Amino acid sequence: MTTCVMLIHGAWLTPRAWDRFKARYEAQGARVIAPAWPLLDGPVEDLRRLSPRALGRLTLDDVVDAYAAHAVALVEPPILIGHGLGGLIVQRLLDRGCGACGVAIASTPPLDLLARPRAAWVLRRLLTRWSGAAPLSAEDFSSLFAQALPENERHEAYAAHVVPAPARVLRQALLGGGGRTAGAGRRRPPLLLIAGDDDRMAPPAVVAAAARHQRRAATRTDLQCFSGRSHWLCNEAGWEDVADFALDWALANARATAPAVRAALTGQSPKG
Repeated sequence: MTTCVMLIHGAWLTPRAWDRFKARYEAQGARVIAPAWPLLDGPVEDLRRLSPRALGRLTLDDVVDAYAAHAVALVEPPILIGHGLGGLIVQRLLDRGCGACGVAIASTPPLDLLARPRAAWVLRRLLTRWSGAAPLSAEDFSSLFAQALPENERHEAYAAHVVPAPARVLRQALLGGGGRTAGAGRRRPPLLLIAGDDDRMAPPAVVAAAARHQRRAATRTDLQCFSGRSHWLCNEAGWEDVADFALDWALANARATAPAVRAALTGQSPKG
């Protein structure tokens, strides 16, 4: 058996943002897939030229459905790891029973939490600019995503990774029509939420509120905060600590398949 990890990127990014995680996990023996959102499979340079009208037709359900299809097509339930809006997609997939477990890194919060006045002021400010496609300026990337990077590295990261996001997906996730997760008492695979304490897009207080919300479920929910990390914590200094913590937690908590998953990476025989 191989261990399968499915990496889910967030808004304004592509699967390329997972290159470091993917290489690290594969070096440990995992099978790793990082599918793109619908319409966002291709070189960054090409995606920046996509028609805003085409992007504007995409819905959050379209994205979640696409990842659900990837998950069910696999031989074993994958470990789901998502960043930003990808973290919300992980939570939606877990509510459907997809995956062995899930890790939501710097996650967009469930819709229920956006009523909190300080939780989404940055995102609401950005909403006023969006039509079919939602661009992210280099200035906003530098100040909201990656302020912990040296200035020259911010420009390099922006050029390598940032593409317009589908505006309709973002509106549905942030203001209604698709961002709400299931209610209290539900059973779903285990969930870990990870925050960076200097994250301006998903502040730690918002991630902690999401963890309290998710703890109404009947299954395990954990929270981990990393110090000195921005929203770009999967690609800034110390990203290895985030990657390793996420995988170690997943191996220990993967629903039902945990012994076999651990054995696949350690070479040991599962017990029981």
